[in-house]
Amino acid sequence: MTQAFASEESEALSPEEAAAAASACSREFRANPHPVYAALRETAPVCPLSPPHGVETYLITRYDDARAALADPRLSKDMYGAIDAYHRIFGDSSIALDDNMLFSDPPKHTRLRRIVGSTFTPKRVESLRSRVQQITDELLDQCPASGPFNLLPEFCFPLPLHVICELLGVPENERKQAQEWSATVAQTGFGPEARKKLEIAEGNLRDYLVDLCARKRKEPDSGLLSALVTAQDVDGALTDHELVSTAWVLLFAGHKSTAYQIGNAVYHLLAQPEQKQLALRDETAMTAAIEEIFRFETSVENSTFRHATEDIVMRDTLIPKGALVQISITGAHRDPEAFADPDRLDVTRPNVQATHIAFGVGPHYCIGAPLARLEMQIALTTLFGRYPRMALAGAPEDARWLTVPFPAFRGLAELPVVLDPS
Repeated sequence: MTQAFASEESEALSPEEAAAAASACSREFRANPHPVYAALRETAPVCPLSPPHGVETYLITRYDDARAALADPRLSKDMYGAIDAYHRIFGDSSIALDDNMLFSDPPKHTRLRRIVGSTFTPKRVESLRSRVQQITDELLDQCPASGPFNLLPEFCFPLPLHVICELLGVPENERKQAQEWSATVAQTGFGPEARKKLEIAEGNLRDYLVDLCARKRKEPDSGLLSALVTAQDVDGALTDHELVSTAWVLLFAGHKSTAYQIGNAVYHLLAQPEQKQLALRDETAMTAAIEEIFRFETSVENSTFRHATEDIVMRDTLIPKGALVQISITGAHRDPEAFADPDRLDVTRPNVQATHIAFGVGPHYCIGAPLARLEMQIALTTLFGRYPRMALAGAPEDARWLTVPFPAFRGLAELPVVLDPS
């Protein structure tokens, strides 16, 4: 690859170069952010950025700081409290879809989390196991075994999309359109043209979910969305806005991050056959491998925005009241102070599930973590079980990563593979 940051063995970046790359979200940085985060951890672990949206922002890249920040109540998730900054970054269209537990603080977050948690239970997730397996098998049945093809749209994305849609109760003939709108939201950067595309996609999604919730209220079924429509709490039911926004965050977050994570796992295991061999020894080994891949190449590169509700000093750097804060999960996971030899994938790494922060920390710990782990386990075990000789259809160093100018997802732009090279 010719991109400046394509190799993790690249020449070390200066603090100024690293801060400039992170601020601009350059294509080179997005293609491989690890050298930038490494430089910032060393020289500016709490780094003021000058991003294109023009809102004062601080980026946290060290593990201990990231872990602390994720649970710090002074860093608010309620973007209505930073509404001017929110408008400048996302425009007006996102507001109606962000009235949910992901973008709220206690006591509202506590209430919303309690309602969703009472319906999105581990028992409900476990009941999907046989259906996840069936969907996995059906998708692989449709994939070409002999020739190269892109695994992302044929397997990695449809699997979690179908699963979350079945969980919610989204009709099968409506799923493709929902996926297309979600993809537009996930892959849109800044600028007037991008902002317009975002507004259209979010408006379409909002209208669709309003209609779907109305249908579930009229004709309830056994899906999670129907359960949320009728759910009551000690403080009352979800408002109409909260219901639509909760449906949106479950649909969007419930498949995008897992889809990219499956792709990241397949890529790295194929690129490092000795690690694949260790991971495939048995179910326990695969479970451990999945947790290490969450650490090594998490699909959630940065946490969603927080804003400082007061002046905060971290690592001798003042984060002023009102400033936005981004927490680099990817940067934290490669911190040598937290993980030995962090730039090496080691599927036998001990205790990694208890230390990685791919699902967050504290009150906002991802409610969908059990479902993501279930999907990863079934997807990888079935895929490699069926096709033990599967190979990348190109050199590992030629892989193309997402270069959307916003560090939300870390994933591949495409994943060409051959399932059965024989």
